[in-house]
Amino acid sequence: MRDLIEARAYRPEAVAEAAARRTRRPLLGQNGRLFVIAADHPARGALGVGDRALAMANRFDLLERICIALSRPGVDGVLGTADLIEDLLLLGVLDGKVVIGSMNRGGLAGAAFELDDRFTAYDARTLHAMGFDGGKMLLRIDPADPGSLATLEACAHAVSELAAHRLMAMVEPFMSYRAKDGRVRNDLSPQAMMRAIAIASGLGNTSAYTWLKVPVVADMERVMESSTLPALLLGGDLGRDPDVIFSRWRKALQLPTVRGLVAGRALLYPPDDDVAAAVDTAVSLL
Repeated sequence: MRDLIEARAYRPEAVAEAAARRTRRPLLGQNGRLFVIAADHPARGALGVGDRALAMANRFDLLERICIALSRPGVDGVLGTADLIEDLLLLGVLDGKVVIGSMNRGGLAGAAFELDDRFTAYDARTLHAMGFDGGKMLLRIDPADPGSLATLEACAHAVSELAAHRLMAMVEPFMSYRAKDGRVRNDLSPQAMMRAIAIASGLGNTSAYTWLKVPVVADMERVMESSTLPALLLGGDLGRDPDVIFSRWRKALQLPTVRGLVAGRALLYPPDDDVAAAVDTAVSLL
């Protein structure tokens, strides 16, 4: 960590040098599965995990947890914004790993403009130049909020631009609404998820490089029949009964279009704080 901090202060060019040295790998391994650790929440101001309101606020602790996760057999890569990815590059832990850059983080958690989710992080050109493997975007659609239209259009452009560079476009779609308390909620009913997936699948001038990132919901078999695009399961929060969540993941991973898992807070901050054990359990499901 001391070397990382010194490089940040004295040698900013070390980031580009580390990216150029990084060894790459195919997106999918021999088993045809993909398991990615997600850590792009802080850039949207979402620092809480369960009842720990500032769990992800300590960057040194977060990096240690990610490094533990990346060291476990079966973990293929990481998803994050530039600040976090560059920390990991400087720590030298991304060789042979898939790297997905998070793109739209402008819809800050709790903001009045939350659904006008601007692209304030990576763009397709930079992801290509850095030798990364794809870009992820969050698409929350609220028919009552005009901000959703701007997000929809921006996501469509991002899908096209990533495809032009032959990079994965990971789209995380939801039908959303603003509750009476003013907070944005996602509608996780099967019907809403089918509608969100249908909209996301049609974004851009090609869907050749588009992947979906979806939560495990009721009637998952029917939900995943909404598209032929490859999909990764959204990890979400393990809650107080991780075994129930792991069981749902295991069942959903048997569906034909589901190719793997993208999990963040659930595995980096498990109830017992044993990151390695939580990650190993998730790997076993694949």
